[in-house]
Amino acid sequence: MAHSRILRRLREQKTNYKKRGTMLMGRRDFVTVHISNENTQVQVHAPRMGGDVVIASAHSRYLLAAGWKGSRKSVPASYLTGYLAGKRAVRGGAGRAIMYAGTRRYTERMSAALKGIVDAGMDVPVDPGTFPDEARINGEHLAVKNDVGAARLAIDGESA
Repeated sequence: MAHSRILRRLREQKTNYKKRGTMLMGRRDFVTVHISNENTQVQVHAPRMGGDVVIASAHSRYLLAAGWKGSRKSVPASYLTGYLAGKRAVRGGAGRAIMYAGTRRYTERMSAALKGIVDAGMDVPVDPGTFPDEARINGEHLAVKNDVGAARLAIDGESA
């Protein structure tokens, strides 16, 4: 039965077991970013033998409470969601992590979420050249302007 479950996860392109095995051998916490058609979700996990444990999680719907009125899957929203998850992870005791993309491609929105995690104070090994420009993180390319700085202050106020 277990063999067919493994093959199913490979067929559905949900798990890259070689990449996951390498990641688990390092015994470090890891960050996952999921971007759907409407939202962004960022989680910080701790690998355990019985299964991964979520240390901190943030969803882009939480940005609505911070005054966010724009798209919840854009580059600035991904940055703020990563920032919120990073603040919660640091408060929960996580300090170092790695990025785990699984079978998904590393996109600009994933990179923006990772920059938010790094800006929140977590130590994640990443090349800063992969981060989006500050103009894109601040949303200057969007037709509807949102104040990323004000939302970030609201997130900092929640974390305190």
